[in-house]
Amino acid sequence: MFKRLTNPDGRFKVPTVFVTNAGNALARTKADQLSNAMGVEITSEQVMMSHSPLRMFPEFHNKCVLMSGQGPLDQIAKKIGFTNYVTIDQIRDVFPNLDMVDHQRRPKLMSAALTETFPKIDAVILFGEPVRWETNLQIVIDVLLTHGNLNDPIADDHENQIPILACNMDLLWMSDSHMPRFGHGTFLHCLESVYEKLVGRPLTYTALMGKPSEVTYIYAEQLIKRIASNMGITSPIKNLYAIGDNPMADIYGANLFNKRIKQEQEVKQVLPNKPTPFIREVEACHSVLVCTGIYSPEPGGSSYQIPPVFHGPRDMEFDVNLCVPSFITKDANKAIDRIVKMENFSLESKV
Repeated sequence: MFKRLTNPDGRFKVPTVFVTNAGNALARTKADQLSNAMGVEITSEQVMMSHSPLRMFPEFHNKCVLMSGQGPLDQIAKKIGFTNYVTIDQIRDVFPNLDMVDHQRRPKLMSAALTETFPKIDAVILFGEPVRWETNLQIVIDVLLTHGNLNDPIADDHENQIPILACNMDLLWMSDSHMPRFGHGTFLHCLESVYEKLVGRPLTYTALMGKPSEVTYIYAEQLIKRIASNMGITSPIKNLYAIGDNPMADIYGANLFNKRIKQEQEVKQVLPNKPTPFIREVEACHSVLVCTGIYSPEPGGSSYQIPPVFHGPRDMEFDVNLCVPSFITKDANKAIDRIVKMENFSLESKV
């Protein structure tokens, strides 16, 4: 499929971006992985990580934020624009007695670290599932309960919770195992449950990023427009095609974004002079489900069944109609066959 989408010199014939819910790597690293796997050159500008939309929240870039996840979090944070941040491990170093679940990691002696100089944490950024869930759950909860002041006791007032921004809401993801594995959405579910049990009120997110959130598709749309411009394409992009294997992430998110597009079109018809944040040229986002991942029906099985249980994030209202893809294909290559036929476009020609 990727060879069909690229010219002999490796340039893509059509604007293409890769939207992943992974949040534990730099876009450059993921681009290299994709390039090696697919045998075509994919640039970091074409890769959108679950944390990429954090660039749209500059109001947090200079605040002291706690980062939870794994991988090169400091490099990721700097690349996004954060200038003042701390990690879970840094908190463990200064406050070793906060992490007490693993008896083998408990401090043998009381730490002499000077905790008085530790900064107040202004916000929490959840990049992806951590390695030690119990440690991250405990310390993130500690930060929330103390309003970011780890030297203070648990606060009595929890109405003014510090901001928390979460990337990647996948409850499950498909790895090399024959069964789906827990994703960051499962970690978020644990965090929400523990927090509400302790304080008696729901955890409030300032923002949720990654598929199926609308902000992810809005950001992807802007990337497509930028890539199209760099390719010399002057005509507006009318149709987006979102290809994925996860009905609750890829399909639900694409359909949710398409619903937003249609609602904006209806408003424009009624109120043609209403100002908008930016000009949207896209007229539709089509969801394409492939059978090579989370959705992997048995050969000769029954027709597509809407998932019986909603695996989306807690704060997203379930709409059963958004689980239905625009069309289903065996794999991504068959999806391209269908798309070029719908667009009356020949991949033999160069853009």
